[in-house]
Amino acid sequence: MQRPCAIIGHRGARGLFPENTLEGFAATLALRVDTLELDVTLTVDGVVVVTHDPALNPNLTRDTNGAWLERPTPLLRSLRAADLSAYDVGRLRPGSAYSALYPHQSPRDGARIPTLEAVLRLDRSAQFVIELKTFPGTPGRTASGPELADAVLATADAANATPRITVEGFDWRGPRHLRRVRPDVRLAWLTRAETVRDAATWWDGPVPADFDNSVPRAVAAEGGPVWAPDHNDLTDAVVDEAHALGLQVIPWTVNDPADMRRLIRWGVDGLVTDRPDWALAVVAEASVPYR
Repeated sequence: MQRPCAIIGHRGARGLFPENTLEGFAATLALRVDTLELDVTLTVDGVVVVTHDPALNPNLTRDTNGAWLERPTPLLRSLRAADLSAYDVGRLRPGSAYSALYPHQSPRDGARIPTLEAVLRLDRSAQFVIELKTFPGTPGRTASGPELADAVLATADAANATPRITVEGFDWRGPRHLRRVRPDVRLAWLTRAETVRDAATWWDGPVPADFDNSVPRAVAAEGGPVWAPDHNDLTDAVVDEAHALGLQVIPWTVNDPADMRRLIRWGVDGLVTDRPDWALAVVAEASVPYR
């Protein structure tokens, strides 16, 4: 029997709508996507906000006069949550390499960087995959993994949304902290080639050699239940190995329908994608149960 496959909108649906915005998330949910992936960091006044980069991204940020920001831009860690209302993140910078990657993105002028609380309250039935954006190799640019994890948990608890979240990170200190203090929170462990190569930093101690160079075994040792790898790092055999260890395999960021079809044949448990509209069509075409 074919395994069910979840469709998870990456940063909402970055290929269609402005990423990590209330407007983009609402439009993604309207596509019948019920799980949203998003990124979080912490402001100087301790508010969890939804944005991918540790500093304001000049490829998608304009000031109150409509001028595009130039580098260097402020760290989110140096700003108050109220300061973020001064910045418009509702469209991509024309002519930038970043905008060329998402030619079908529809702008929503006036969109702001939202708080996590506002996103969690957007739809009481939606599921959320929350990536902790922390960087152990450059401490000080963001909060630490445990500090951000605690702030996310407090926000989710206050919004009565904790049963609907999965918390993940390339920096395993955050999820590992939550496993200790709140074992009821669902966790996922992000990996890509660079973090596996520098695992002593990103995993805070363990290295692949400790597990016969098996990343699924490393994730299983952390308690799982979800392994979230770069889809380019997967093979059919590795997916089978992860499943044999009791893990769900949910790769990111899968934007090519041919890759979606191949990964579904391999039995992945979900697809994180900038184009959930395409993924929904592929799942329907393959007659795969959608969850």
